[in-house]
Amino acid sequence: MKIDMSRLSEAELIELNNRIVERLRFLRQMRTHEQMLQFNIGERVTFQPEGQPPVVGMLTRYNKKTVTVITDDGQHWNVSPRFLSKVVSEGMKNTKNNVIRLKKD
Repeated sequence: MKIDMSRLSEAELIELNNRIVERLRFLRQMRTHEQMLQFNIGERVTFQPEGQPPVVGMLTRYNKKTVTVITDDGQHWNVSPRFLSKVVSEGMKNTKNNVIRLKKD
């Protein structure tokens, strides 16, 4: 589909821009939602904040763009699901990429 923008008025260009921005937002929200659904409430997850060691905690809530993770020491983090990895114990089989294994002491 080709659009000859030289034939569009200023008002039509503004409307086209608004529709494009709305569509891009929708696609971004759908992608984020799909990423969220890879994780379950109550699941152990990990992520690494920039310049800090990895953080491990439990996913407790889905938000509009992020999920809430509560760490073992009670910190609350709102994290984009694209930064999360599942945590599995040593006894579980690694069935997915980006899985981090924790050693039991």
